[in-house]
Amino acid sequence: MRRRRRKPSHPLRLVVLVVLILVMVYVNQVVVPAMPKPFVPTPTPTVNPEAYLAQAQEAFRKGQLEVAIQTYQKAILSEPDQPSLHAALARVQLLAGQYEAALTSAENALLLNPDYALAHALRGYALYKLGNDVEAQTELQRALEIDDENALAHAFLAALYADQELYPKADEEIRKALDLAPSVLEVRQIYGYVLFSEGFYDRAIEEYKAALAINDNIPSLHIALGLLYRAQGEYNDAVTEFSNANALNPADPMPDAYIATTYALEGQYGRALQYAAKAAEEDPGNPYMHGNYGIILYKNGKYADAVKELALAVKGGTTDDGVIVEGLPLDYGRVADYYSEYGLALVKIGRCDEALPVFQAILAGVPTDEIATYNANEGISLCAAQTQTTPAEGEGTPTPTP
Repeated sequence: MRRRRRKPSHPLRLVVLVVLILVMVYVNQVVVPAMPKPFVPTPTPTVNPEAYLAQAQEAFRKGQLEVAIQTYQKAILSEPDQPSLHAALARVQLLAGQYEAALTSAENALLLNPDYALAHALRGYALYKLGNDVEAQTELQRALEIDDENALAHAFLAALYADQELYPKADEEIRKALDLAPSVLEVRQIYGYVLFSEGFYDRAIEEYKAALAINDNIPSLHIALGLLYRAQGEYNDAVTEFSNANALNPADPMPDAYIATTYALEGQYGRALQYAAKAAEEDPGNPYMHGNYGIILYKNGKYADAVKELALAVKGGTTDDGVIVEGLPLDYGRVADYYSEYGLALVKIGRCDEALPVFQAILAGVPTDEIATYNANEGISLCAAQTQTTPAEGEGTPTPTP
Protein backbone atom coordinates (compact mmCIF):
# COMPACT_ATOMS: atom_id res chain seq x y z
CA MET A 1 0.00 0.00 0.00
CA ARG A 2 1.23 3.50 -0.85
CA ARG A 3 1.22 6.23 1.84
CA ARG A 4 -0.80 9.38 1.04
CA ARG A 5 1.38 12.48 0.91
CA ARG A 6 0.39 15.33 3.38
CA LYS A 7 -0.42 18.64 1.75
CA PRO A 8 1.76 21.54 2.83
CA SER A 9 0.14 23.85 5.49
CA HIS A 10 -1.20 27.19 4.32
CA PRO A 11 0.50 30.19 6.12
CA LEU A 12 -2.84 32.01 6.71
CA ARG A 13 -4.24 28.97 8.48
CA LEU A 14 -1.33 29.11 10.96
CA VAL A 15 -1.97 32.79 11.69
CA VAL A 16 -5.66 32.15 12.40
CA LEU A 17 -4.78 29.29 14.72
CA VAL A 18 -2.36 31.43 16.72
CA VAL A 19 -4.98 34.18 17.08
CA LEU A 20 -7.58 31.70 18.33
CA ILE A 21 -5.13 30.36 20.90
CA LEU A 22 -4.40 33.89 22.17
CA VAL A 23 -8.11 34.67 22.43
CA MET A 24 -8.71 31.50 24.47
CA VAL A 25 -5.87 32.38 26.83
CA TYR A 26 -7.30 35.91 27.35
CA VAL A 27 -10.79 34.60 28.05
CA ASN A 28 -9.51 31.99 30.48
CA GLN A 29 -7.23 34.32 32.41
CA VAL A 30 -9.12 37.66 32.30
CA VAL A 31 -12.78 37.29 31.39
CA VAL A 32 -13.71 34.13 33.29
CA PRO A 33 -12.30 35.26 36.68
CA ALA A 34 -14.19 38.56 36.35
CA MET A 35 -17.53 36.87 35.72
CA PRO A 36 -19.87 36.55 38.75
CA LYS A 37 -20.19 33.02 39.99
CA PRO A 38 -23.70 31.56 40.01
CA PHE A 39 -25.57 31.69 43.35
CA VAL A 40 -22.90 33.96 44.90
CA PRO A 41 -24.11 37.48 45.92
CA THR A 42 -22.60 40.30 43.92
CA PRO A 43 -20.35 42.34 46.22
CA THR A 44 -21.59 45.89 46.97
CA PRO A 45 -19.40 48.83 47.85
CA THR A 46 -19.16 49.39 51.63
CA VAL A 47 -19.37 52.78 53.29
CA ASN A 48 -16.38 53.81 55.38
CA PRO A 49 -17.22 53.68 59.13
CA GLU A 50 -15.89 57.24 59.47
CA ALA A 51 -18.51 58.36 56.94
CA TYR A 52 -21.27 56.73 58.99
CA LEU A 53 -19.88 58.39 62.11
CA ALA A 54 -19.97 61.82 60.47
CA GLN A 55 -23.55 61.22 59.28
CA ALA A 56 -24.66 60.14 62.76
CA GLN A 57 -23.09 63.19 64.38
CA GLU A 58 -24.78 65.50 61.87
CA ALA A 59 -28.16 63.82 62.48
CA PHE A 60 -27.67 64.27 66.22
CA ARG A 61 -26.82 67.95 65.74
CA LYS A 62 -30.11 68.38 63.86
CA GLY A 63 -32.04 66.60 66.62
CA GLN A 64 -32.81 63.63 64.37
CA LEU A 65 -32.16 61.16 67.16
CA GLU A 66 -33.73 58.15 65.46
CA VAL A 67 -31.69 58.79 62.31
CA ALA A 68 -28.54 59.16 64.42
CA ILE A 69 -29.30 55.87 66.19
CA GLN A 70 -29.82 54.01 62.90
CA THR A 71 -26.62 55.46 61.44
CA TYR A 72 -24.54 54.51 64.49
CA GLN A 73 -25.94 51.01 64.14
CA LYS A 74 -24.75 50.91 60.51
CA ALA A 75 -21.31 52.08 61.62
CA ILE A 76 -21.23 49.27 64.18
CA LEU A 77 -22.11 46.72 61.49
CA SER A 78 -19.14 47.98 59.47
CA GLU A 79 -16.77 47.98 62.45
CA PRO A 80 -18.32 45.96 65.29
CA ASP A 81 -15.18 45.71 67.42
CA GLN A 82 -14.97 49.45 68.23
CA PRO A 83 -16.29 50.07 71.79
CA SER A 84 -16.44 53.82 71.18
CA LEU A 85 -19.17 53.32 68.55
CA HIS A 86 -21.30 51.31 70.99
CA ALA A 87 -20.80 54.02 73.63
CA ALA A 88 -21.75 56.80 71.20
CA LEU A 89 -24.90 54.87 70.32
CA ALA A 90 -25.76 54.49 74.02
CA ARG A 91 -25.45 58.26 74.60
CA VAL A 92 -27.96 59.05 71.86
CA GLN A 93 -30.31 56.30 73.01
CA LEU A 94 -30.27 57.76 76.53
CA LEU A 95 -31.20 61.22 75.23
CA ALA A 96 -33.96 59.61 73.15
CA GLY A 97 -35.36 57.85 76.23
CA GLN A 98 -34.51 54.37 74.92
CA TYR A 99 -33.09 53.15 78.21
CA GLU A 100 -33.22 49.39 77.64
CA ALA A 101 -31.49 49.78 74.29
CA ALA A 102 -28.90 52.12 75.82
CA LEU A 103 -28.16 49.54 78.51
CA THR A 104 -27.52 46.91 75.83
CA SER A 105 -25.26 49.24 73.85
CA ALA A 106 -23.20 50.14 76.93
CA GLU A 107 -22.85 46.47 77.82
CA ASN A 108 -21.70 45.70 74.27
CA ALA A 109 -18.98 48.32 74.69
CA LEU A 110 -17.91 46.72 77.98
CA LEU A 111 -17.70 43.29 76.35
CA LEU A 112 -15.07 44.76 74.05
CA ASN A 113 -13.32 46.77 76.78
CA PRO A 114 -14.20 45.92 80.40
CA ASP A 115 -12.19 48.91 81.68
CA TYR A 116 -13.94 51.50 79.50
CA ALA A 117 -14.93 54.21 82.01
CA LEU A 118 -17.42 55.94 79.71
CA ALA A 119 -19.24 52.68 79.03
CA HIS A 120 -19.52 52.01 82.78
CA ALA A 121 -20.92 55.52 83.25
CA LEU A 122 -23.48 55.06 80.47
CA ARG A 123 -24.51 51.67 81.78
CA GLY A 124 -24.92 53.17 85.26
CA TYR A 125 -27.12 55.98 83.98
CA ALA A 126 -29.27 53.56 81.97
CA LEU A 127 -29.75 51.45 85.11
CA TYR A 128 -30.68 54.59 87.05
CA LYS A 129 -33.26 55.54 84.44
CA LEU A 130 -34.67 52.01 84.65
CA GLY A 131 -35.08 52.36 88.41
CA ASN A 132 -32.17 50.17 89.53
CA ASP A 133 -30.46 52.73 91.77
CA VAL A 134 -28.28 50.29 93.73
CA GLU A 135 -26.59 48.74 90.70
CA ALA A 136 -26.48 52.13 88.98
CA GLN A 137 -24.52 53.68 91.84
CA THR A 138 -22.07 50.77 91.88
CA GLU A 139 -21.53 51.11 88.15
CA LEU A 140 -21.01 54.88 88.27
CA GLN A 141 -18.53 54.54 91.10
CA ARG A 142 -16.70 51.88 89.07
CA ALA A 143 -16.45 54.37 86.20
CA LEU A 144 -14.86 56.91 88.56
CA GLU A 145 -12.45 54.32 89.93
CA ILE A 146 -11.18 53.84 86.38
CA ASP A 147 -11.23 57.55 85.51
CA ASP A 148 -11.92 60.08 88.25
CA GLU A 149 -12.09 62.83 85.62
CA ASN A 150 -15.02 61.33 83.73
CA ALA A 151 -17.44 64.25 83.72
CA LEU A 152 -20.47 62.21 82.68
CA ALA A 153 -20.00 59.76 85.55
CA HIS A 154 -19.94 62.67 88.03
CA ALA A 155 -23.05 64.23 86.43
CA PHE A 156 -24.99 60.97 86.34
CA LEU A 157 -24.13 60.32 89.98
CA ALA A 158 -25.38 63.81 90.83
CA ALA A 159 -28.78 63.02 89.28
CA LEU A 160 -29.02 59.83 91.31
CA TYR A 161 -28.13 61.64 94.55
CA ALA A 162 -30.69 64.37 93.78
CA ASP A 163 -33.43 61.76 93.47
CA GLN A 164 -32.36 60.34 96.83
CA GLU A 165 -32.53 63.89 98.27
CA LEU A 166 -28.81 63.71 99.11
CA TYR A 167 -28.39 67.27 97.94
CA PRO A 168 -24.89 68.02 99.35
CA LYS A 169 -23.55 64.96 97.53
CA ALA A 170 -25.46 65.91 94.38
CA ASP A 171 -24.02 69.44 94.51
CA GLU A 172 -20.50 68.08 94.97
CA GLU A 173 -20.74 65.71 92.01
CA ILE A 174 -22.32 68.19 89.62
CA ARG A 175 -19.72 70.79 90.55
CA LYS A 176 -16.96 68.32 89.62
CA ALA A 177 -18.70 67.61 86.32
CA LEU A 178 -18.98 71.33 85.54
CA ASP A 179 -15.31 71.90 86.35
CA LEU A 180 -14.31 69.07 84.00
CA ALA A 181 -16.70 69.63 81.09
CA PRO A 182 -18.84 72.78 81.27
CA SER A 183 -19.74 72.56 77.57
CA VAL A 184 -21.06 68.98 77.57
CA LEU A 185 -24.80 68.91 76.97
CA GLU A 186 -25.66 66.23 79.54
CA VAL A 187 -23.69 68.05 82.24
CA ARG A 188 -25.73 71.25 81.81
CA GLN A 189 -28.94 69.24 81.51
CA ILE A 190 -28.33 67.38 84.76
CA TYR A 191 -27.24 70.56 86.53
CA GLY A 192 -30.65 71.94 85.62
CA TYR A 193 -32.28 68.78 86.96
CA VAL A 194 -30.39 69.01 90.26
CA LEU A 195 -31.45 72.65 90.67
CA PHE A 196 -35.04 71.72 89.85
CA SER A 197 -34.94 68.93 92.46
CA GLU A 198 -33.71 71.42 95.04
CA GLY A 199 -36.51 73.86 94.19
CA PHE A 200 -34.38 76.50 92.42
CA TYR A 201 -36.66 76.79 89.40
CA ASP A 202 -35.31 80.06 88.00
CA ARG A 203 -31.73 78.79 88.04
CA ALA A 204 -32.84 75.45 86.63
CA ILE A 205 -34.47 77.25 83.70
CA GLU A 206 -31.21 79.01 82.94
CA GLU A 207 -29.30 75.72 82.97
CA TYR A 208 -31.73 74.05 80.57
CA LYS A 209 -31.36 77.08 78.33
CA ALA A 210 -27.59 76.59 78.54
CA ALA A 211 -28.04 72.97 77.44
CA LEU A 212 -30.23 74.09 74.54
CA ALA A 213 -27.55 76.62 73.56
CA ILE A 214 -25.26 73.63 72.99
CA ASN A 215 -27.90 71.82 70.91
CA ASP A 216 -31.40 73.26 70.62
CA ASN A 217 -32.69 70.31 68.59
CA ILE A 218 -33.08 67.82 71.45
CA PRO A 219 -36.81 67.29 72.17
CA SER A 220 -36.36 66.13 75.77
CA LEU A 221 -34.64 69.40 76.69
CA HIS A 222 -37.59 71.42 75.39
CA ILE A 223 -39.99 69.20 77.34
CA ALA A 224 -38.01 69.65 80.57
CA LEU A 225 -37.88 73.41 80.07
CA GLY A 226 -41.61 73.45 79.37
CA LEU A 227 -42.32 71.60 82.59
CA LEU A 228 -40.24 74.13 84.51
CA TYR A 229 -42.14 77.03 82.95
CA ARG A 230 -45.42 75.32 83.81
CA ALA A 231 -44.31 74.83 87.43
CA GLN A 232 -43.70 78.59 87.51
CA GLY A 233 -47.17 79.30 86.11
CA GLU A 234 -45.71 80.57 82.82
CA TYR A 235 -48.16 78.63 80.67
CA ASN A 236 -47.55 80.36 77.34
CA ASP A 237 -43.82 79.71 77.53
CA ALA A 238 -44.54 76.13 78.56
CA VAL A 239 -46.77 75.54 75.53
CA THR A 240 -44.10 77.07 73.28
CA GLU A 241 -41.47 74.63 74.54
CA PHE A 242 -43.79 71.64 74.25
CA SER A 243 -44.63 72.75 70.71
CA ASN A 244 -40.91 72.96 69.90
CA ALA A 245 -40.48 69.38 71.10
CA ASN A 246 -43.49 68.33 69.04
CA ALA A 247 -42.03 69.88 65.90
CA LEU A 248 -38.76 68.02 66.41
CA ASN A 249 -40.44 64.66 67.04
CA PRO A 250 -44.06 64.64 65.83
CA ALA A 251 -44.46 60.92 66.53
CA ASP A 252 -43.92 61.36 70.28
CA PRO A 253 -47.27 61.68 72.12
CA MET A 254 -45.77 63.35 75.21
CA PRO A 255 -45.60 66.95 73.89
CA ASP A 256 -49.27 66.76 72.88
CA ALA A 257 -50.15 65.32 76.29
CA TYR A 258 -48.26 68.10 78.08
CA ILE A 259 -49.90 70.78 75.93
CA ALA A 260 -53.31 69.29 76.76
CA THR A 261 -52.72 69.24 80.52
CA THR A 262 -51.25 72.75 80.41
CA TYR A 263 -54.34 74.14 78.71
CA ALA A 264 -56.45 72.23 81.21
CA LEU A 265 -54.61 73.90 84.09
CA GLU A 266 -55.62 77.22 82.57
CA GLY A 267 -59.23 76.07 82.27
CA GLN A 268 -59.03 76.05 78.45
CA TYR A 269 -60.66 72.65 78.17
CA GLY A 270 -61.78 73.08 74.58
CA ARG A 271 -58.22 73.70 73.40
CA ALA A 272 -56.95 70.92 75.62
CA LEU A 273 -59.34 68.41 74.06
CA GLN A 274 -57.76 68.31 70.60
CA TYR A 275 -54.26 67.72 71.97
CA ALA A 276 -55.40 65.05 74.42
CA ALA A 277 -57.23 63.24 71.60
CA LYS A 278 -54.11 63.42 69.43
CA ALA A 279 -51.90 62.01 72.19
CA ALA A 280 -54.26 59.07 72.72
CA GLU A 281 -54.31 58.46 68.97
CA GLU A 282 -50.50 58.52 68.73
CA ASP A 283 -50.03 56.07 71.61
CA PRO A 284 -53.24 54.03 71.73
CA GLY A 285 -51.86 51.34 74.02
CA ASN A 286 -50.87 53.80 76.75
CA PRO A 287 -53.45 53.93 79.58
CA TYR A 288 -52.15 57.32 80.76
CA MET A 289 -53.04 58.89 77.41
CA HIS A 290 -56.57 57.54 77.66
CA GLY A 291 -56.80 58.72 81.28
CA ASN A 292 -55.74 62.26 80.40
CA TYR A 293 -58.13 62.31 77.45
CA GLY A 294 -60.96 61.01 79.64
CA ILE A 295 -60.49 63.71 82.29
CA ILE A 296 -60.55 66.46 79.67
CA LEU A 297 -63.65 64.93 78.05
CA TYR A 298 -65.27 65.04 81.50
CA LYS A 299 -64.31 68.71 81.90
CA ASN A 300 -65.95 69.39 78.54
CA GLY A 301 -69.20 67.73 79.67
CA LYS A 302 -68.79 64.72 77.36
CA TYR A 303 -69.54 62.21 80.10
CA ALA A 304 -70.28 59.09 78.04
CA ASP A 305 -67.07 59.53 76.05
CA ALA A 306 -65.20 60.22 79.28
CA VAL A 307 -66.43 56.91 80.74
CA LYS A 308 -65.19 55.06 77.67
CA GLU A 309 -61.68 56.56 77.82
CA LEU A 310 -61.31 56.42 81.60
CA ALA A 311 -62.44 52.79 81.63
CA LEU A 312 -59.48 51.97 79.37
CA ALA A 313 -57.16 53.69 81.85
CA VAL A 314 -58.68 52.10 84.96
CA LYS A 315 -59.82 48.66 83.86
CA GLY A 316 -58.06 48.22 80.54
CA GLY A 317 -59.70 46.89 77.41
CA THR A 318 -59.50 47.16 73.66
CA THR A 319 -59.76 50.35 71.58
CA ASP A 320 -62.02 50.65 68.56
CA ASP A 321 -58.97 49.91 66.40
CA GLY A 322 -58.24 46.68 68.24
CA VAL A 323 -55.32 47.92 70.37
CA ILE A 324 -55.12 46.26 73.78
CA VAL A 325 -54.74 48.59 76.78
CA GLU A 326 -53.58 47.35 80.19
CA GLY A 327 -55.44 49.02 83.07
CA LEU A 328 -53.55 50.89 85.80
CA PRO A 329 -53.61 49.54 89.37
CA LEU A 330 -54.97 52.11 91.83
CA ASP A 331 -52.22 54.37 93.14
CA TYR A 332 -51.79 57.84 94.57
CA GLY A 333 -51.62 60.91 92.37
CA ARG A 334 -52.55 60.93 88.72
CA VAL A 335 -53.87 57.36 88.68
CA ALA A 336 -56.16 58.05 91.63
CA ASP A 337 -57.50 61.03 89.66
CA TYR A 338 -58.38 58.71 86.78
CA TYR A 339 -60.32 56.46 89.17
CA SER A 340 -62.22 59.29 90.85
CA GLU A 341 -63.08 61.02 87.57
CA TYR A 342 -64.19 57.67 86.17
CA GLY A 343 -66.55 57.23 89.09
CA LEU A 344 -67.93 60.76 88.74
CA ALA A 345 -68.46 60.29 85.01
CA LEU A 346 -70.42 57.10 85.73
CA VAL A 347 -72.57 59.07 88.18
CA LYS A 348 -73.25 61.71 85.53
CA ILE A 349 -74.72 59.12 83.17
CA GLY A 350 -76.75 57.42 85.93
CA ARG A 351 -74.61 54.34 86.53
CA CYS A 352 -74.16 54.59 90.29
CA ASP A 353 -74.17 50.80 90.68
CA GLU A 354 -70.82 50.80 88.83
CA ALA A 355 -69.53 54.03 90.39
CA LEU A 356 -69.95 53.09 94.07
CA PRO A 357 -67.41 50.20 94.01
CA VAL A 358 -64.91 52.59 92.41
CA PHE A 359 -65.40 55.16 95.17
CA GLN A 360 -65.13 52.50 97.87
CA ALA A 361 -61.88 51.22 96.33
CA ILE A 362 -60.48 54.76 96.43
CA LEU A 363 -61.35 55.29 100.10
CA ALA A 364 -59.78 51.95 101.03
CA GLY A 365 -56.79 52.03 98.70
CA VAL A 366 -55.57 55.66 98.74
CA PRO A 367 -57.07 57.08 101.94
CA THR A 368 -54.63 60.01 102.21
CA ASP A 369 -55.05 61.23 98.63
CA GLU A 370 -57.05 64.38 99.37
CA ILE A 371 -58.36 65.07 95.88
CA ALA A 372 -59.35 61.48 95.09
CA THR A 373 -61.04 60.89 98.46
CA TYR A 374 -62.90 64.20 98.23
CA ASN A 375 -64.21 63.20 94.79
CA ALA A 376 -65.10 59.74 96.08
CA ASN A 377 -67.11 61.11 99.00
CA GLU A 378 -68.78 63.63 96.70
CA GLY A 379 -69.69 60.84 94.28
CA ILE A 380 -71.16 58.71 97.08
CA SER A 381 -73.29 61.68 98.18
CA LEU A 382 -74.51 62.27 94.62
CA CYS A 383 -75.48 58.61 94.29
CA ALA A 384 -77.33 58.75 97.59
CA ALA A 385 -79.23 61.80 96.39
CA GLN A 386 -80.10 60.06 93.12
CA THR A 387 -81.41 57.05 95.03
CA GLN A 388 -83.63 59.24 97.21
CA THR A 389 -85.11 61.12 94.26
CA THR A 390 -85.59 58.07 92.03
CA PRO A 391 -88.99 56.31 92.50
CA ALA A 392 -88.75 52.72 93.73
CA GLU A 393 -89.41 50.02 91.17
CA GLY A 394 -93.13 49.55 90.66
CA GLU A 395 -94.01 52.99 91.99
CA GLY A 396 -95.23 55.68 89.70
CA THR A 397 -94.15 59.25 89.71
CA PRO A 398 -95.76 60.95 92.74
CA THR A 399 -98.77 63.15 91.88
CA PRO A 400 -98.68 66.54 93.56
CA THR A 401 -101.65 67.10 95.88
CA PRO A 402 -103.76 70.22 95.46
